[in-house]
Amino acid sequence: MQTIDYEDFAKLEFRAGTIIRVENFEKARKPAYKIWVDLGAELGVKKSSAQITDLYSSEELIGRQVVCVVNFKPRQIADFMSEILITGFPDEQGRVVLTSVERKVPNGAKLF
Repeated sequence: MQTIDYEDFAKLEFRAGTIIRVENFEKARKPAYKIWVDLGAELGVKKSSAQITDLYSSEELIGRQVVCVVNFKPRQIADFMSEILITGFPDEQGRVVLTSVERKVPNGAKLF
């Protein structure tokens, strides 16, 4: 494992946001959702593609707060522009378990 300085970590901008819309991503190579996340007044609503269909239904994602990296370059995935990275950890089977906050925080709250 490579170590980094705090300054390198500080370059990443992690923000909390609430999922407000979810659609099946039919054109994705692997099963995925198109997800819209409300990141508060400063950042607005941003889009992401996420391969989380194994553990989450679209209905249970609505209203869930997630932790996102908001300062990666946007990435084109099929016909969809993914603007943020919704974070998660793999479980024992490699399925993504979303990173969330322990208690509700304002949308756009910054990790520090």
